[in-house]
Amino acid sequence: MRRFFLCLLVAFLSLSVFISPKAPLAAPYYEGKVVKIVVGYKPGGGYDRMARILAKHIPKHIPGKPSVLIENIEGAGSIIGANQVYNIAKPDGLTLGTFNRALPFAQLIKLEGVRFDMTKFSWIGSTGVEGTVLTIRSDLPYKTFDDLRKAKEPIILGTSGAGVSDYHFPTLLKELLGLNVKLIIYPSSADTMLAVERKEVDGRAGSYSSMKPFIDRGLVHPVIRGRVSEKGIEHLPVNEDLTTDKKAKAIFTMFSAADLIGRPYVAPPGTPIEVMSILREAFVKATKDPELQEDAKKNKMEVEYISHEEILKIINFTFNQPEDIVKEFSKYIKF
Repeated sequence: MRRFFLCLLVAFLSLSVFISPKAPLAAPYYEGKVVKIVVGYKPGGGYDRMARILAKHIPKHIPGKPSVLIENIEGAGSIIGANQVYNIAKPDGLTLGTFNRALPFAQLIKLEGVRFDMTKFSWIGSTGVEGTVLTIRSDLPYKTFDDLRKAKEPIILGTSGAGVSDYHFPTLLKELLGLNVKLIIYPSSADTMLAVERKEVDGRAGSYSSMKPFIDRGLVHPVIRGRVSEKGIEHLPVNEDLTTDKKAKAIFTMFSAADLIGRPYVAPPGTPIEVMSILREAFVKATKDPELQEDAKKNKMEVEYISHEEILKIINFTFNQPEDIVKEFSKYIKF
């Protein structure tokens, strides 16, 4: 009897080799999925251009190679887009966001309408620092910042509205260095540069990468920068070096914290750590991808990976400033 059952067991095991399905290997999490990058601005600006370059190249560095699409959600200096990523998007790694690098300031000054905590986003990283410059039309007689300070008539600058660098930077130059400027608001950065082309305004401030195509064309030239430098603007005077007032220097330094954040990328709070690990690893590889680097250069942009840890250090530095400096800072930084 024992021999009968032993033979039966051997026969069953032999048969199972042919009839038992092999356990399938788990498919990559992102296989067959679509990732959306929410850009807090209209198409055409620096944040949008960088996001589209990233969307083109990052899929090949994500296991499963998902499709990556762009969704532009403009408004309130990109606060609306950031609110959506923070509060509405599912924390599943399928919605990412890139927004105004100055948004930590909106939280710092307790701006109404801010419904996010910058420290609680699931941070991915940044595509690099962004030095801010003030540029003036090349056909005007103002060749240096000192020329601007001596100007008898107001310098008319275009801006895409409160909350962004092309508004904040000249405002601080006006309030802390006495520059005689007048700001005219346009719907977007693209519209602002069109106004420069039409000679409706004398110039515009902005990130060096956004202004570089117009600088290279000879339409405008840079005359002053913030603390953060990039290749090509090292020679420019630095705003905080042109004042002896300690509080003014501190405010200029705070403002430069945003430039160190550059062009940030986040996922919603609570995104699982294993998903964040996939995204962060892919982001690092994408920013170092020669093909992405080449596309960035064609768009007059430089890409340099900044880690999520480094960005959080900068944000915490901003949030831990003395109360009197924050109070003074909030007089000039608007959204």
